[in-house]
Amino acid sequence: MIPLINEKKRKGDVSLGVLYNEGKVRRRREWRGLKDTLYDYYKWLGVWKLMIGVSLSKGFFKGLFRYRWMVNYLAVPHMVDKFTIGQRGETLRITRTAIGYVVKDVAVVIKQCLRGDRRSGNDQAFSDKCVLVDENAMTSFMMGFPDLVALQREVPTLFSANLINQNSATHYIDVAQMYGIPGDVCPMPETELGISIEDDFVVAGKCAVQVNTTCDGSMMGNGPIAKRLEQDYHIPTFQMAAPIRHRNEDVQEYAAEEIKQAISFIEEKTGAKWNWEAYFAAAKRVNMTTRNRLEWLEINATPYPQFVGAVFSLYNDTNYMGNCGRSAEFPLIDQKIMKLVTQGYRKKHMMAKEYRHRCLVWGVQSHYAFDMLYWMMECWGVVPLTDMLSMVIEREIADEDTPENRKQAYYDMAYLSENMIMRNRTHGGYAVLLDELWEYCEKMNADMVMLWEHMACKALAGLHGQFEEQARERGIHLVWVTHDLCDPRVCSRQTIRDQFNRYMRTVMREEPVDPSLESLPDDHAW
Repeated sequence: MIPLINEKKRKGDVSLGVLYNEGKVRRRREWRGLKDTLYDYYKWLGVWKLMIGVSLSKGFFKGLFRYRWMVNYLAVPHMVDKFTIGQRGETLRITRTAIGYVVKDVAVVIKQCLRGDRRSGNDQAFSDKCVLVDENAMTSFMMGFPDLVALQREVPTLFSANLINQNSATHYIDVAQMYGIPGDVCPMPETELGISIEDDFVVAGKCAVQVNTTCDGSMMGNGPIAKRLEQDYHIPTFQMAAPIRHRNEDVQEYAAEEIKQAISFIEEKTGAKWNWEAYFAAAKRVNMTTRNRLEWLEINATPYPQFVGAVFSLYNDTNYMGNCGRSAEFPLIDQKIMKLVTQGYRKKHMMAKEYRHRCLVWGVQSHYAFDMLYWMMECWGVVPLTDMLSMVIEREIADEDTPENRKQAYYDMAYLSENMIMRNRTHGGYAVLLDELWEYCEKMNADMVMLWEHMACKALAGLHGQFEEQARERGIHLVWVTHDLCDPRVCSRQTIRDQFNRYMRTVMREEPVDPSLESLPDDHAW
């Protein structure tokens, strides 16, 4: 594979490692040339404006002093900055547009949580319109309830908090283990359980829906959380079970029946009625999102990819799972991103000084917590074309309101749930996890795979040898990077980077594009 080199002189900082400083987040803001620096600073101020808006919302100050996780949100601007390292032109604008709306969406969730929370906002009328939904649930079963709120209270307490502060989960992990939960359980459900034990979740909602995704650890946490909801707060909880072998036709009727029962449960507990007009409007937006994502992946398969990295995955997480077509704002953001992606591709815009390798990122990933994927590109010239959690919905669903499509809709909602971001590769047999990886390598013209080896995730551990053997057969460079997801005490940021550094130096026999990034003093940074 012939390396691509950006002949155009890049304005601003060249050695990006100089931005880092022991004991601080950054020495200073990155200089990107006048135009891009002003744009980036303007968007940075916009994040602060959004945060100020949240601080003025109902119940904010009571929530700030009641919930431990709230203080993490002081670091939101830095969280956005770490995803823009080294970026210029269209790439900078794509990232800022996508992550800006992710931040806005989380801000809305925080406002909703605090508004309905019995301890802070205590808006009972609003709370009665809320359905608590599992963080790992595709909210497809809410697409036909336009007057209800799918309240994802686990998102601000765990998922987005860990994006902002890598240490945000450690206290709750320790709490769960003090109550007898083993230390080798995935830290994500273990953190959620610790939050519930600590009584640090907001208390809101008329009812709740939990799902059996993504793994046994998730199901372990769901049980005690549901008991607390029902026994302490009198919030009834429905357990929706998606089939494990989700590619098999003989399980689809059962999957559709689970969706029907979830909808009936919500109607019974809230008094709301399913609205087919709202559902099919949402289905059209889901299909538009699918078409756009597939087009972005087609461009990423060319020599000039444009929308890559952790933000690509984060935007898909927010758009598919949290939103699932229910918001009319996401199509507008999609259009802005599509315009920028097209412009960048036509200009043959490059995101780094040099592209040496084209990489697929596979496995349960921890790159949300720090800037790993952008670091790979700037330090070693390895372009992360796409990741496992972004390879989800690949077909469109029925979006015209007909009697036949109303029947099909339950199967379509089941399809969306079965293929949610954290389960469509780890469930369904080795074909979806192993065989399809090599198909994507061929489609994306990738010569390298970085495989996150989450030490507490049992789904991938059993296939380690087969990944190795089949990668050798195909001539694919396979880099294993071990981590423990939400717990940086097990594998620090530099420990994770060092695994990649060793592979590039010893196996690939290469020197870094930017040596100043090889080792960074950021283990104590947010």
